[in-house]
Amino acid sequence: MFAKKKKVVIIGAGFVGASTAFVLAMNQVADEIVLVDKNSAKAYGEALDINHGLSFMGQVSVSAGDYSDCADADVIVICAGANRKANETRMDLLRKNAIIVRDISENISRHYSQGVIIVVTNPVDILTYSVQKWTGLPAEKVIGTGTILDTLRYRYLLSKRFAVDIKNIHGYVIGEHGETQVPVWSSTHIAGSRIDEMCFGSCEKMNESDKKAIADEIKSSGMEVIKSKQATHFAISVGINSLVESIIKNRNTVRTVSSVLCGNYGLSDVALSLPAIIGCNGINGIVEMKLSKWEKTALFDSATHIKNCYQESGI
Repeated sequence: MFAKKKKVVIIGAGFVGASTAFVLAMNQVADEIVLVDKNSAKAYGEALDINHGLSFMGQVSVSAGDYSDCADADVIVICAGANRKANETRMDLLRKNAIIVRDISENISRHYSQGVIIVVTNPVDILTYSVQKWTGLPAEKVIGTGTILDTLRYRYLLSKRFAVDIKNIHGYVIGEHGETQVPVWSSTHIAGSRIDEMCFGSCEKMNESDKKAIADEIKSSGMEVIKSKQATHFAISVGINSLVESIIKNRNTVRTVSSVLCGNYGLSDVALSLPAIIGCNGINGIVEMKLSKWEKTALFDSATHIKNCYQESGI
């Protein structure tokens, strides 16, 4: 018997959607990639551009389609939405993007039969919560990219600080993908040694001022990219690729993603990021780290902030 072909549908063929399709094709993650966009010509053009490079990447079916393609998709990635502008917070996007994503959710629901939904559109935590409610799917089937990008930035900055290969930096950012995010310093380590204890070569131990500077840079780096080139799309596409690959290949990879919580750390009825085990069914479990008193308080504050923003939005 032939193995079932793996299919990914990407809603939104803008910077993030097109970059994600390209990264998925380059890494041969799926057998079929379908781009869906209200501008069908844009989706067609992006698909055709990727197809022209396939002979140097491998055989993948890349095409433009419509919502009916969601019926047999293994993964549905929601990237559509208004772009974040310079000096605009993620929360400023909420009312605009809630309208767009609700319409997308309704269209997906008309055809949905299987698969995991990945929400990328910002503000991702509130929209992940909303998509789960609008579609009525189990919480583990709706995943937001959450702080996966913040975690990538965190590890990048630490690798520069300590002059160590980025692959040997192990640490997470949890909570909101936004201003109230929480770097988990207490569990961050290099080769088993806690970051607070690291001191070698010309590097000095980190102090609270160093930590604050890195935490601030994680939060500001997205806007720095936007001010320079109008959009962030390469790094998040790599993060999405990692999630899709773990789902399609059932890798059970741990990634910091947003999902609707049901009692983790005493938190419920809110979507925010925690390290989660990602497999073919979506989230197979959430890893509860031992947080410091400050980190746990900051996580609760982050959850309160997200809940308040959701309630104030009226969506």
